[in-house]
Amino acid sequence: MIDEVDREFLSALCLARAGLRLDADKSYLIESRLGPVARREGYMSPEAFIGALREGADERLSWAAVEAMALPESEFFRDRDVFHHVVEAVLPALATARRDQPVRVWCNACGTGQEVYSLAMLLADAPGLAGQVEIYASDLSARCLEKAQAGVYSQFEVQRGLPARMLVRHFEKRGESFQLSPRIRQMLRWRRVNLMDDLSAFGQFDLVLCRSLLGQLAPDALSHVLGQLKGALAPGGRLVLGLKDPTGDLAPVGAAPGVFALAA
Repeated sequence: MIDEVDREFLSALCLARAGLRLDADKSYLIESRLGPVARREGYMSPEAFIGALREGADERLSWAAVEAMALPESEFFRDRDVFHHVVEAVLPALATARRDQPVRVWCNACGTGQEVYSLAMLLADAPGLAGQVEIYASDLSARCLEKAQAGVYSQFEVQRGLPARMLVRHFEKRGESFQLSPRIRQMLRWRRVNLMDDLSAFGQFDLVLCRSLLGQLAPDALSHVLGQLKGALAPGGRLVLGLKDPTGDLAPVGAAPGVFALAA
């Protein structure tokens, strides 16, 4: 059982590295998320793993713990209407405004890739639009990015939100799993990004997606990350957040679900 001292140590580590807030009433998440990491690294329990971190275990293990606690909930087409609105209304408008320049899209905190691949599949099926859009995807976790780039998902994972017609159209059977076609995987460019870092050299984007991360952040980190996301928006750009995410002073765009612009 994770005691208060261990919980506070892990909470401070996650706050310092990634701005994450670990609520005291969700200590069960420490057990469930650190258990697999502890076993993978050769520790008998999450408690033993945290003990090693407290004694000065190497940097790789500290990041492994933080990345495990930051693991986002990822599924295909979560809040389906948001994806359809982005592809049917937001991206065409941005493409028209950009004229001959590609529309730059950044999906951050992408986890194991289901959400950004949902967008890519819709784009691939949208005549004339896919060639006008560049998609960049990022996450804090190198392990999540490795899985996302491979594009291989279990039966359970593809059953979470993925329409059967898209499974048939865009996936190939690989034993007991399914792999996205090379066409879809090649639409994305990947990068490990910590939103607490200085991202000024990362450039600006016409559409930024950051869904269901902001609610996990401590207040100071939330303010910092919202500032980062605003700074990443090109003039006239749009930001897509989770439907329950805090939005600060961002202005909703009409009745569009979860779509925001910088306040005038």
